[in-house]
Amino acid sequence: MKTSRWIALGVVSALAVAVAWIALAYRSALSAARQRVSTGSSVAQTKCGPIEYALRGEGPPLLIVHGAGGGFDQGLLLGTPLPGFQVIAMSRFGYLRTPLPPDASAEAQADAHACLLDALHVDRVAVLGVSAGAPSTLQFCLRHAERCAAMVLLVPMTWGERPANASAPAPSRTQQFVIRHTLNSDFVFWATTRLFRDTLIESILATPLTDVKAASADDRMSSMLDSIQPISRREKGLRNEGAVAQSLRRYELEKIAAPSLIASVEDDLFLTYANARYTAEHIPGAQFVGFARGGHLWVGHDAELAAAVTKFLVGTRTTGVR
Repeated sequence: MKTSRWIALGVVSALAVAVAWIALAYRSALSAARQRVSTGSSVAQTKCGPIEYALRGEGPPLLIVHGAGGGFDQGLLLGTPLPGFQVIAMSRFGYLRTPLPPDASAEAQADAHACLLDALHVDRVAVLGVSAGAPSTLQFCLRHAERCAAMVLLVPMTWGERPANASAPAPSRTQQFVIRHTLNSDFVFWATTRLFRDTLIESILATPLTDVKAASADDRMSSMLDSIQPISRREKGLRNEGAVAQSLRRYELEKIAAPSLIASVEDDLFLTYANARYTAEHIPGAQFVGFARGGHLWVGHDAELAAAVTKFLVGTRTTGVR
């Protein structure tokens, strides 16, 4: 009996140590995430409501429209390899300190981009939309054409050649699980990134593991998953992405007059490649950059893509501060 008691005590002690370690690791990770999104940004009171934003760098203004799970912090990260511009990184509707209004459509988001520029006294910008940021980027260059000096779309969520009544691809089971169980729980999402990291890389980051290994991008994938925290402060925005995706339709691409560059990757697990090519083919004079491998995060092509985007933007000679 004494031996059994010692074994039981040992198991309980081990569990207590494990729980304490998990709690400490989680609190440390969440504290770092909260600190990251609590500094470096401001909130502009605009005609479209409060909009969080951050400014970095000097030069012609570049508005960065982040993708799903982002915020101003993701925008700043995307702008890091693009020197020579003043990056304007906002948090879209429902992300961080930008509230989700009753109308959070791509059109309303595009108008909010213009409202932010008004508040910052900026007339024209180059605009770079990534993934789920593409619909509002396209709408901005349609609805506010005079303010769109150039447009870049990276792995964009766009309409393509498919039946008019076809909906956007249904989320995978893993995506559905994350949406259902983790969006309002920082701890559950943190634990999921630790227990099912590889699954999340392919389902949430939409990047094949073979590409990650080939590009030695494991650390980048972990950083990307960590950058989504605190997910509870992005929950409303993430849920709204589904509504925008389901309402996608063909935009009047032929009316986009701004110089345009569109890039995607053939093995992007969000299947953006074909629709990105379709978009490029129907925007007058648009350039298209395609890669065979690299997934949704274009792993292995960071420097190449950054150089292509920088060259394109420099060539447009964008200006715009009042």
